[in-house]
Amino acid sequence: MGLGWDVERQQYVARCSELFAVGGYAAVRKAAEAGLQESGPDPALYRWLGQAHAAEDDDDHDREAETAYRKGLALAEDDLGLMVAYLELCLRSDSWAHPGRARRAAALRERIDELAPPGSPERERVDDATGWAGRGYWDDLYVAAARGQADQAAVAEQSVLVTDALRRAARGESTADTGEDLRAAETAAAVELLQGARNAPLRLLLAHRVAAYVLTFAASFGLNKALVLSGTLDFSLWGWLLWVPVLLAEAKLREARNLGRERVIARIQARHGETPLKSAP
Repeated sequence: MGLGWDVERQQYVARCSELFAVGGYAAVRKAAEAGLQESGPDPALYRWLGQAHAAEDDDDHDREAETAYRKGLALAEDDLGLMVAYLELCLRSDSWAHPGRARRAAALRERIDELAPPGSPERERVDDATGWAGRGYWDDLYVAAARGQADQAAVAEQSVLVTDALRRAARGESTADTGEDLRAAETAAAVELLQGARNAPLRLLLAHRVAAYVLTFAASFGLNKALVLSGTLDFSLWGWLLWVPVLLAEAKLREARNLGRERVIARIQARHGETPLKSAP
């Protein structure tokens, strides 16, 4: 019977991993809790439960994550995955608000250094986490700027994919089932949200995104300058209203990403529900 329970736990762990990869943190928590209820306490399931709480980046969820990590470590005190995940939580917490986590971070780091060989994935995660925790003000600005550039690059790529999909839809080409492909699901959701005559301006902006940004900046700056130079206003921000259409187009893409993710998560959960858990013979 023990082997059967192990197989079932492994399947729950695999489900958690699959859902976590597409950002389904609430679904991960549901799967982990179901696994713990069905199969009993398990360090790996507690780790996934903790990580799914920690990913929400919220104080209440952080407390739940800490509880899950400590329960897991009570079962397997030298589980590297649990220790590294707990260390990441402790390092990102405010040492003034949570002094206990700051103390535990030092003990966890020392124990991980003893167990994790140099060059191992766990050691790399620890180095990344400690490097993040030791950043200064200018380091934070640099990281924020790099993250902003990465986000803009992702939005630009999504705009190209959506524009191509809209053109195919306009030609009457049939669309394939997106299945559990996150990028394809996001693109399909964007095509749905941008249909109709009222969204035609937004489709045009996305099709010529770079030009739209340049022209909008020039027009908004020029309008503000003209209102001031003409004596109409001493100081003007009215030109920034010209950014509203561009921001609406970006909001549509964000909505599509969320909708696409929700659909993929629902499909994965449906597949899990249709696939019975297997026990060892």
